[in-house]
Amino acid sequence: MLTEMFREAKHTVVLTGAGMSTESGLPDFRSAIDGMWNEVDPLQFASRDAMQFERDLFVRFYKQRIQKLKGARPHAGYYHLAEWERTGEVGFILTQNVDGFHQQAGSQNVAELHGTLCNIYCDECGEKASSDGYLNDEITCVCGGFKRPGVVLFGEPLPLSAIHQAKMETKKADLFIVLGSSLQVSPANVFPMEAKRNGAKLVIVNQEATEYDSYADLVINDKIGSVLDELVQSNNYKS
Repeated sequence: MLTEMFREAKHTVVLTGAGMSTESGLPDFRSAIDGMWNEVDPLQFASRDAMQFERDLFVRFYKQRIQKLKGARPHAGYYHLAEWERTGEVGFILTQNVDGFHQQAGSQNVAELHGTLCNIYCDECGEKASSDGYLNDEITCVCGGFKRPGVVLFGEPLPLSAIHQAKMETKKADLFIVLGSSLQVSPANVFPMEAKRNGAKLVIVNQEATEYDSYADLVINDKIGSVLDELVQSNNYKS
C-alpha cells in the first residue's frame, strides 16, 4: 500500500522524529542523559535559564550530547530519502531532530524545527562555529559573548523560518509521511493533521502507537530502516 501511495504522490513531505535517530544508535533526548542526571531534572539544564544561571552544568550537558553525536552516523534510510529528494520523489523534509543527519546524507530541502547540534553560535553577536568548539572548551566568542548550541532551548521560540517552510510545504503535500515521531510535541504534531485536512494521505511509521493513528491512511509499526529498505526494493529504486 505504501508503495502505491509513494508512486502516485506528486509532492511528498516527510516528518522525522527521534525514532529516526535512535536507529542510528543516537540516544533520544531523555535517553542521552540517563545515568548522568538521575538526581535532577534534566530539562532545567536544557533551558534559557540554565544557560544564564547554571552555565557550567549547561556546558557539561551539551558537551555530552555533542560527543554522542560525533560517534553516530546516518543509517541507510537517510540516504534513501536524500536520493528520493534528488529524483523528485520526496519534496521536503521536516525534522524534530537536531543531529544534522539528513544533511550529512545529502538532503538539502530540510527544515530543522528544533535547531541543530552541529553548530554553535555567539549569543551576543550571532557568529557561528562548528560544535567541535564545545568539545575543546571554546565557549567564549572574540566579542566576549557566550557560545551556545544551535538548538532551541526550553523557554525559546522555534525558528520562524523553519516553521514558515513547514507550513508552506505541508500545504502542497498530497502525501505526508511521519517517520519515528510520537507526535506528542507541538507544533510538529500539527503538520500531519493540517496536511490531512488539505486532502493529503497520511502515513505514520513508528514502533509504538500514536494518538494520531486513527486519522492515518496507513500505520506501520516497524523499524524505519526496514520500511524504507522495502520501499526501495519494491520500487526497484537504486538508492
